[in-house]
Amino acid sequence: MNTEKIIDCERNRLHKIINFRLPHIFMTVGIAIILLALVMMFVRAFVMDGDTEWLKLLLQKTLLVGMLFMSVSRDKEEDELTVKLRMQSYSWAFIVGVVYALVMPYVEFGVSNMVHSGGELYKDLGDFQVLLFMLMVQLMCYHTLKRYR
Repeated sequence: MNTEKIIDCERNRLHKIINFRLPHIFMTVGIAIILLALVMMFVRAFVMDGDTEWLKLLLQKTLLVGMLFMSVSRDKEEDELTVKLRMQSYSWAFIVGVVYALVMPYVEFGVSNMVHSGGELYKDLGDFQVLLFMLMVQLMCYHTLKRYR
């Protein structure tokens, strides 16, 4: 196999990954999953007693999966502009997410020390908080860019 065929094969594989989109019905599925997870989070917080930490983690992951479905589902009318807007929103979400992950622990540390005036410990952000923030930024940026095109 020559080098050009290998490069073409790798390029085609990369384009398949980049252009991956779920059908439009997954937007509705994602919204339903998010609503179900949010309702169950409220039920867990206000109705259930006992040790339900496992349920909290399961609902957090379910919420992220629902947002991911919304993020990678096609629009009803998918064209080159919507693909470009989607890529721009992913770029913005990544940049804002990295800045958020770097700055927010220090802000939280400073505010908690001012409020409690005690020796609050530095806490790092969890994966759920960063991923939730990045997916929310991506979805909001994409729909805002799409609205003003």
